[in-house]
Amino acid sequence: MTTVGEAIAENRANWDERARAHVASYHALEFADDPNAVGDVVTASLELMKPHLPGGSLAGLDLVHLQCHIGCDSIGLARLGADVTGVDFSAEAVAIASSLAERARVAGRARFVQAAVDDAPACLAGQRFDVVYTSVGVLGWLPDLTAWAATVAALLKPRGLFFVYETHPMVQTLVWDAKRRDFSIALPYFHSGEPTTWDDGIDYSSPETLENRRSHEWAHPISEVITVLLDAGLRIEAFKEQQTIFWNFDNALVPNPRGSGYVLPDHPERIPLMYSLAARNPEGLA
Repeated sequence: MTTVGEAIAENRANWDERARAHVASYHALEFADDPNAVGDVVTASLELMKPHLPGGSLAGLDLVHLQCHIGCDSIGLARLGADVTGVDFSAEAVAIASSLAERARVAGRARFVQAAVDDAPACLAGQRFDVVYTSVGVLGWLPDLTAWAATVAALLKPRGLFFVYETHPMVQTLVWDAKRRDFSIALPYFHSGEPTTWDDGIDYSSPETLENRRSHEWAHPISEVITVLLDAGLRIEAFKEQQTIFWNFDNALVPNPRGSGYVLPDHPERIPLMYSLAARNPEGLA
């Protein structure tokens, strides 16, 4: 049986390799070269965050972006005026993110640090932030959300905002059934303690097969996400579920006719594809 430490090491090797592939598949160089580009995820995030931000803006706020990957969304957040610190466990991703920030000429407002989520408070020397942000396809790579929530609380200033914009865990249970031409529920929704292990070397955005084939994901239902944040002392201000998503999983979705992203091909109201949650560090929380 693979231990948690072994699973994380295999995930890190897998994501180091993905980071290199994603420079091309994310069109990262073109993104960095366009001073007006902020990205669909960041655009949607800001719209959802606005009611919780001073003046509805990130301008002048210190923001830490957990699990930032190669930094495109971090650069987008910096272009919206935030002073961004991106954190990721992949050395390759952090090196690429730093290079992209230089290329985008936002290096003065976007820096990147290699650290596992749990180690971020120590690696950032106790620094606290106005906003802690994380988004899209991140929580399933963490075995322990209690430790994650403690990290979020430790990084927030009093009255600071935590915002997560994430793939709905219901999506993680679905597999495309080609015979029925519909999705089937095939993977666990609830956290059993054991990860789902993949050994196919498939990356969601690139046709190339990865040499570091194995990866491991942990199921985290919505109830767990909410509970660990409440237990960490945060106060939840908003929770929303969305019918659109920003990656075409199993290549089975269709473009959103009302905007960016993708929706279910028939009856998009059937299941949620993403969710957003805003929480506050109450005044005086140590």
